[in-house]
Amino acid sequence: MRGFLGAVSLLTRIPARGDAEGKTTVPWLPVVGALIGGVCALVYVAARTVLSPLASAILAVAAGILLTGALHEDGLADTADAFGAGVDRERTLEILKDPHHGTYGVLAIVVSVVARIAGVAGMAPWAAVAALPAAHALGRAAPALLMWLLPAASDDGLGARYSERLGRRRAGVAALLGVGAAIALLGAWGVVAAAIAGALTAIVGSFAMRRIGGITGDVLGAVEQLVEIGVLLLAAAVGASIPWWRG
Repeated sequence: MRGFLGAVSLLTRIPARGDAEGKTTVPWLPVVGALIGGVCALVYVAARTVLSPLASAILAVAAGILLTGALHEDGLADTADAFGAGVDRERTLEILKDPHHGTYGVLAIVVSVVARIAGVAGMAPWAAVAALPAAHALGRAAPALLMWLLPAASDDGLGARYSERLGRRRAGVAALLGVGAAIALLGAWGVVAAAIAGALTAIVGSFAMRRIGGITGDVLGAVEQLVEIGVLLLAAAVGASIPWWRG
Protein backbone atom coordinates (compact mmCIF):
# COMPACT_ATOMS: atom_id res chain seq x y z
CA MET A 1 0.00 0.00 0.00
CA ARG A 2 2.91 2.38 0.62
CA GLY A 3 3.94 1.95 -3.00
CA PHE A 4 0.45 2.85 -4.20
CA LEU A 5 0.33 5.93 -1.99
CA GLY A 6 3.79 6.89 -3.18
CA ALA A 7 2.62 6.69 -6.79
CA VAL A 8 -0.42 8.82 -5.94
CA SER A 9 1.87 11.38 -4.29
CA LEU A 10 4.21 11.41 -7.29
CA LEU A 11 1.67 11.55 -10.11
CA THR A 12 -1.12 13.67 -8.64
CA ARG A 13 -1.74 16.68 -6.46
CA ILE A 14 -3.67 14.54 -4.00
CA PRO A 15 -1.94 14.58 -0.60
CA ALA A 16 -0.96 11.00 0.21
CA ARG A 17 1.16 9.61 3.01
CA GLY A 18 3.43 7.64 0.73
CA ASP A 19 7.09 7.86 -0.19
CA ALA A 20 7.07 9.14 -3.77
CA GLU A 21 10.66 7.96 -4.21
CA GLY A 22 10.26 4.61 -2.48
CA LYS A 23 11.43 1.39 -4.12
CA THR A 24 7.91 0.03 -4.41
CA THR A 25 6.42 3.09 -6.12
CA VAL A 26 7.27 2.35 -9.78
CA PRO A 27 5.14 -0.81 -10.25
CA TRP A 28 2.10 1.17 -9.14
CA LEU A 29 2.53 3.96 -11.71
CA PRO A 30 0.33 2.35 -14.40
CA VAL A 31 -2.35 1.60 -11.80
CA VAL A 32 -2.51 5.21 -10.67
CA GLY A 33 -2.32 6.27 -14.32
CA ALA A 34 -5.37 4.15 -15.11
CA LEU A 35 -7.24 5.76 -12.21
CA ILE A 36 -6.34 9.22 -13.51
CA GLY A 37 -7.62 8.20 -16.92
CA GLY A 38 -10.78 6.89 -15.29
CA VAL A 39 -11.44 10.28 -13.71
CA CYS A 40 -10.97 11.95 -17.09
CA ALA A 41 -13.36 9.45 -18.66
CA LEU A 42 -16.02 10.10 -16.04
CA VAL A 43 -15.74 13.84 -16.66
CA TYR A 44 -16.12 13.27 -20.40
CA VAL A 45 -19.13 10.95 -20.04
CA ALA A 46 -20.87 13.29 -17.60
CA ALA A 47 -20.20 16.37 -19.73
CA ARG A 48 -21.47 14.66 -22.89
CA THR A 49 -24.96 14.56 -21.39
CA VAL A 50 -25.23 18.33 -21.73
CA LEU A 51 -22.30 19.54 -23.85
CA SER A 52 -20.81 18.95 -27.30
CA PRO A 53 -18.05 16.36 -27.81
CA LEU A 54 -15.45 19.11 -28.19
CA ALA A 55 -16.44 20.96 -25.02
CA SER A 56 -16.60 17.67 -23.13
CA ALA A 57 -13.16 16.67 -24.35
CA ILE A 58 -11.72 20.00 -23.22
CA LEU A 59 -13.09 19.43 -19.73
CA ALA A 60 -11.79 15.84 -19.64
CA VAL A 61 -8.25 16.80 -20.65
CA ALA A 62 -8.32 19.78 -18.30
CA ALA A 63 -9.35 17.47 -15.46
CA GLY A 64 -6.28 15.33 -16.06
CA ILE A 65 -4.00 18.35 -16.14
CA LEU A 66 -5.44 19.72 -12.90
CA LEU A 67 -5.25 16.34 -11.19
CA THR A 68 -1.59 15.83 -12.11
CA GLY A 69 -0.49 19.44 -11.73
CA ALA A 70 0.70 19.44 -15.36
CA LEU A 71 3.63 17.27 -14.28
CA HIS A 72 4.13 15.57 -17.63
CA GLU A 73 3.31 18.64 -19.70
CA ASP A 74 6.14 20.45 -17.95
CA GLY A 75 8.54 17.62 -18.80
CA LEU A 76 7.45 17.65 -22.43
CA ALA A 77 7.99 21.41 -22.68
CA ASP A 78 11.45 21.27 -21.11
CA THR A 79 12.46 18.39 -23.38
CA ALA A 80 11.20 20.19 -26.49
CA ASP A 81 13.14 23.34 -25.55
CA ALA A 82 16.34 21.41 -24.80
CA PHE A 83 16.33 19.04 -27.75
CA GLY A 84 15.06 21.66 -30.17
CA ALA A 85 17.87 24.09 -29.34
CA GLY A 86 20.55 22.18 -31.25
CA VAL A 87 23.25 22.84 -28.65
CA ASP A 88 25.88 20.61 -27.03
CA ARG A 89 25.23 18.12 -24.23
CA GLU A 90 26.11 20.43 -21.37
CA ARG A 91 23.92 23.24 -22.61
CA THR A 92 21.09 20.79 -23.32
CA LEU A 93 21.18 19.61 -19.71
CA GLU A 94 21.15 23.22 -18.52
CA ILE A 95 18.03 23.93 -20.56
CA LEU A 96 16.35 20.83 -19.15
CA LYS A 97 16.90 22.18 -15.64
CA ASP A 98 15.62 25.67 -16.53
CA PRO A 99 12.04 26.09 -15.19
CA HIS A 100 11.17 28.64 -17.87
CA HIS A 101 9.66 27.57 -21.19
CA GLY A 102 10.72 28.84 -24.60
CA THR A 103 9.04 28.73 -27.99
CA TYR A 104 9.54 25.01 -28.56
CA GLY A 105 8.23 24.21 -25.11
CA VAL A 106 5.10 26.32 -25.45
CA LEU A 107 4.36 24.87 -28.88
CA ALA A 108 4.86 21.34 -27.56
CA ILE A 109 2.30 21.90 -24.80
CA VAL A 110 -0.18 23.43 -27.25
CA VAL A 111 0.17 20.54 -29.69
CA SER A 112 -0.12 17.99 -26.88
CA VAL A 113 -3.28 19.48 -25.44
CA VAL A 114 -4.90 19.98 -28.85
CA ALA A 115 -4.04 16.44 -29.96
CA ARG A 116 -5.51 14.91 -26.83
CA ILE A 117 -8.66 17.02 -27.05
CA ALA A 118 -9.08 16.05 -30.70
CA GLY A 119 -8.60 12.38 -29.87
CA VAL A 120 -11.09 12.34 -27.01
CA ALA A 121 -13.64 14.45 -28.91
CA GLY A 122 -13.60 11.84 -31.68
CA MET A 123 -14.78 9.08 -29.33
CA ALA A 124 -18.19 7.96 -28.23
CA PRO A 125 -18.56 8.03 -24.43
CA TRP A 126 -18.23 4.23 -24.13
CA ALA A 127 -14.99 4.30 -26.11
CA ALA A 128 -13.56 7.04 -23.87
CA VAL A 129 -14.30 4.90 -20.80
CA ALA A 130 -11.94 2.28 -22.25
CA ALA A 131 -9.40 4.48 -24.04
CA LEU A 132 -8.58 7.10 -21.43
CA PRO A 133 -7.57 4.67 -18.66
CA ALA A 134 -5.62 2.58 -21.20
CA ALA A 135 -3.76 5.61 -22.53
CA HIS A 136 -2.87 6.87 -19.07
CA ALA A 137 -1.78 3.42 -17.89
CA LEU A 138 0.53 2.87 -20.87
CA GLY A 139 1.75 6.44 -20.53
CA ARG A 140 3.01 5.68 -17.02
CA ALA A 141 4.40 2.25 -17.88
CA ALA A 142 6.63 3.61 -20.66
CA PRO A 143 8.83 5.76 -18.38
CA ALA A 144 9.39 2.75 -16.10
CA LEU A 145 10.92 0.85 -19.01
CA LEU A 146 13.17 3.77 -19.88
CA MET A 147 14.33 4.07 -16.28
CA TRP A 148 15.37 0.43 -16.34
CA LEU A 149 16.88 0.26 -19.83
CA LEU A 150 18.77 3.57 -19.96
CA PRO A 151 21.16 5.30 -17.57
CA ALA A 152 20.45 8.64 -15.97
CA ALA A 153 21.95 11.55 -17.89
CA SER A 154 23.03 13.32 -14.71
CA ASP A 155 23.66 12.47 -11.07
CA ASP A 156 20.73 14.46 -9.73
CA GLY A 157 17.08 14.85 -10.56
CA LEU A 158 14.09 12.53 -10.71
CA GLY A 159 15.50 10.29 -13.42
CA ALA A 160 18.68 9.60 -11.45
CA ARG A 161 16.88 8.93 -8.16
CA TYR A 162 14.55 6.35 -9.67
CA SER A 163 16.99 4.74 -12.10
CA GLU A 164 19.50 3.85 -9.39
CA ARG A 165 16.98 1.78 -7.43
CA LEU A 166 14.83 0.34 -10.22
CA GLY A 167 15.43 -3.31 -11.05
CA ARG A 168 14.20 -5.49 -13.86
CA ARG A 169 11.44 -6.99 -11.74
CA ARG A 170 9.80 -3.67 -10.86
CA ALA A 171 10.10 -2.36 -14.42
CA GLY A 172 8.66 -5.60 -15.75
CA VAL A 173 5.69 -5.44 -13.38
CA ALA A 174 4.97 -1.86 -14.46
CA ALA A 175 5.15 -2.82 -18.13
CA LEU A 176 2.91 -5.86 -17.68
CA LEU A 177 0.33 -3.86 -15.75
CA GLY A 178 0.27 -1.18 -18.43
CA VAL A 179 -0.06 -3.66 -21.29
CA GLY A 180 -2.56 -5.75 -19.34
CA ALA A 181 -4.76 -2.73 -18.72
CA ALA A 182 -4.64 -1.78 -22.40
CA ILE A 183 -5.63 -5.27 -23.56
CA ALA A 184 -8.35 -5.61 -20.93
CA LEU A 185 -9.86 -2.28 -21.97
CA LEU A 186 -9.22 -2.19 -25.72
CA GLY A 187 -9.24 -5.88 -26.62
CA ALA A 188 -6.98 -6.76 -29.54
CA TRP A 189 -6.40 -3.07 -30.15
CA GLY A 190 -4.62 -3.02 -26.81
CA VAL A 191 -1.79 -4.98 -28.42
CA VAL A 192 -1.53 -2.32 -31.13
CA ALA A 193 -1.63 0.40 -28.47
CA ALA A 194 1.19 -1.32 -26.59
CA ALA A 195 3.21 -1.55 -29.82
CA ILE A 196 2.71 2.16 -30.44
CA ALA A 197 3.78 2.90 -26.86
CA GLY A 198 6.87 0.73 -27.30
CA ALA A 199 7.83 2.38 -30.57
CA LEU A 200 7.46 5.90 -29.18
CA THR A 201 9.41 4.95 -26.07
CA ALA A 202 12.23 3.51 -28.18
CA ILE A 203 12.38 6.60 -30.39
CA VAL A 204 12.55 9.02 -27.49
CA GLY A 205 15.04 6.83 -25.63
CA SER A 206 17.31 6.57 -28.66
CA PHE A 207 17.18 10.31 -29.22
CA ALA A 208 17.89 11.03 -25.55
CA MET A 209 20.90 8.71 -25.59
CA ARG A 210 22.35 10.50 -28.60
CA ARG A 211 21.77 13.99 -27.22
CA ILE A 212 22.48 13.67 -23.49
CA GLY A 213 23.62 10.10 -22.90
CA GLY A 214 20.60 8.99 -20.91
CA ILE A 215 17.31 10.06 -19.39
CA THR A 216 16.07 12.78 -17.06
CA GLY A 217 12.75 13.31 -15.34
CA ASP A 218 11.75 15.71 -18.11
CA VAL A 219 12.43 13.09 -20.77
CA LEU A 220 10.23 10.65 -18.85
CA GLY A 221 7.46 13.24 -18.83
CA ALA A 222 7.81 13.72 -22.58
CA VAL A 223 7.53 9.97 -23.14
CA GLU A 224 4.34 9.84 -21.09
CA GLN A 225 2.76 12.60 -23.14
CA LEU A 226 3.67 11.09 -26.50
CA VAL A 227 2.41 7.64 -25.53
CA GLU A 228 -0.83 9.07 -24.17
CA ILE A 229 -1.39 11.00 -27.40
CA GLY A 230 -0.59 7.99 -29.58
CA VAL A 231 -3.03 5.70 -27.76
CA LEU A 232 -5.83 8.27 -27.73
CA LEU A 233 -5.50 8.94 -31.45
CA LEU A 234 -5.51 5.19 -32.12
CA ALA A 235 -8.65 4.76 -30.05
CA ALA A 236 -10.34 7.66 -31.83
CA ALA A 237 -9.58 6.02 -35.17
CA VAL A 238 -10.82 2.54 -34.25
CA GLY A 239 -13.31 3.35 -31.50
CA ALA A 240 -16.20 1.63 -33.22
CA SER A 241 -14.39 -1.71 -33.03
CA ILE A 242 -13.38 -1.58 -29.36
CA PRO A 243 -15.22 -4.66 -28.07
CA TRP A 244 -16.22 -4.38 -24.45
CA TRP A 245 -17.79 -0.99 -24.30
CA ARG A 246 -20.02 -0.83 -27.34
CA GLY A 247 -23.11 1.25 -26.81
